[in-house]
Amino acid sequence: MNSINWSTEFLPGKTDNFVSNEVIATGITLADVWANLVDTSKWETYYDNATNIELSDKSDSNLHFAETFHFDTFGFPIDAQVMELVAPYDGQVARLAWHGWQNGDADTQFDVYHAFLIEKLADGRIRLLTQESQIGKPAAELAQQDPNPMLNGHQKWLDGLVKAARQN
Repeated sequence: MNSINWSTEFLPGKTDNFVSNEVIATGITLADVWANLVDTSKWETYYDNATNIELSDKSDSNLHFAETFHFDTFGFPIDAQVMELVAPYDGQVARLAWHGWQNGDADTQFDVYHAFLIEKLADGRIRLLTQESQIGKPAAELAQQDPNPMLNGHQKWLDGLVKAARQN
């Protein structure tokens, strides 16, 4: 199966926290999932853990390659930059990834790499994978919680994406 493209710094298993969530669904299209994922104006309609979203390019609400943006999630104000953006075109696997951070001191500095992969499978199925690798003391503290709030939160994001795609 296809996988996330990781930089060495964020390689899973080498960071303070890592979560992976996956859904395989039918009755949705790659295009509908993608439209709901890259259009940040839709995030709050299906995922209540992403708020105060503000893009650097105010000409539209879609994420663009290398664009910077801000949003609040899991109680953290996150600044981010889109690092990978590959639309689903001609059978290509769709990919979206960003580097996110919260500046601060040794106790509050937080760096993440969050990626989504969406691919068409046989028999009308769509695979949605999201993974996030995190560095910093806040990440280590999240990793110690049971259940890990990132794991549950990101599952809600994928489940919300599927539900939103079904409503298109």
